[in-house]
Amino acid sequence: MHKLASDQPASGEGRLASSPPHGPQTPQIRSAPIAEWSIADRAAWTRAIAPGVRLRKGGAGSHLARITQGDLGRRYGYFVDHLMRNGLFEPDAPAAGQVTPDHIERFLEELRSRIGSVTLAGTIYKVRRASELLEPERDLAWLGEIEKDLALVMRPISKGHRIVDPDRLVEAGLSLVQEANDNPSLTPLRRARQVRNGVMVALLALCPIRLKNFVALDLQANFRRIGSRWWIVLDRKHTKSGRPDERRVPRDLDAAIASYLLIHRPVLRAVEGRTRGAMSDIEHLPANRQDPAVTSAETLDAVSGPLWLSSNSGARMSYSGVELTITATTLLTLGVEVGPHLFRASAATAIYTYAGDNPNLASAVLQHVDRRVTEEHYNHATSTSAARQYAEIVKRRRGGFDQ
Repeated sequence: MHKLASDQPASGEGRLASSPPHGPQTPQIRSAPIAEWSIADRAAWTRAIAPGVRLRKGGAGSHLARITQGDLGRRYGYFVDHLMRNGLFEPDAPAAGQVTPDHIERFLEELRSRIGSVTLAGTIYKVRRASELLEPERDLAWLGEIEKDLALVMRPISKGHRIVDPDRLVEAGLSLVQEANDNPSLTPLRRARQVRNGVMVALLALCPIRLKNFVALDLQANFRRIGSRWWIVLDRKHTKSGRPDERRVPRDLDAAIASYLLIHRPVLRAVEGRTRGAMSDIEHLPANRQDPAVTSAETLDAVSGPLWLSSNSGARMSYSGVELTITATTLLTLGVEVGPHLFRASAATAIYTYAGDNPNLASAVLQHVDRRVTEEHYNHATSTSAARQYAEIVKRRRGGFDQ
């Protein structure tokens, strides 16, 4: 039986996936929110992403999708956080004025100790992009040269051993939900956390959208019921491809989603605003007692707000929180760390294995514009095709998903 007892760092709430364990005195690595940037950076960023109005031209970054704007801001926020933790932050510096060779060199030294070469190159690229939006006239050619050097030496880490069949991911997620509901020894909070994690894994396996969109799912908005079915409905402004993305959730998840939303999500929501002592009370409530602050009177058509709530704060889970939770949950249930991005690789591999005669299917499912991206998974698929055909036979005998 799987046991998710608490939101320790491995559970994924509150720490970057790539950051090392921290002692109580070590500042937590995070992306500094815009409100904490320098005065000039805050004002410049607001101008940069301001949309055009009638005949007035928008900011330098107004043409970018919101999801791209958010990603650039998040990466720049990590740079700002680095400056803060190392006593280098200057609140009165000019826009992008702290992006200097010395600061970038120090930032790179820290990044190399905790992330891979591909993520490193991407981070520096996005810090430069954000800096150019903040101050288009600033000469950052030197940073572009650093980018080129990093691109030359980056080596993707092999992920073949972490490509897991989507049906195994779905089964792992639903098993967690079932075990949580059947285990009388779990407290309401621990049960709620385990059910949430199981629904996360199963839903992402069947609907492998990008992590940014998955984190931002909101009930009654982009995750909603239409008739009797659940749908993920992403506006084109919020997708990397610039195309709308609408996916109907298979009925096999209906019971798990209903259980999470009506019974367990209210437990997580009740955590918000609690003192440490009150949190301890919730954590240790007997399994047969419900916290009086929790109500599950909502109907599925009325429940609203962020889909994924933190068991630490009761608020929306962060990007890194969801990432770590999914990675830790797959390690616990399957014995291998499958991060959210690998769910998409698993989907592409499965599609090329089971539907290789439809080369456009993977691009459609993953919302890729360039088919060459999905074809990177083709070699691995063909090399394991015999084993996967057998797995498909077993899967069919167990019964497929009701779409």
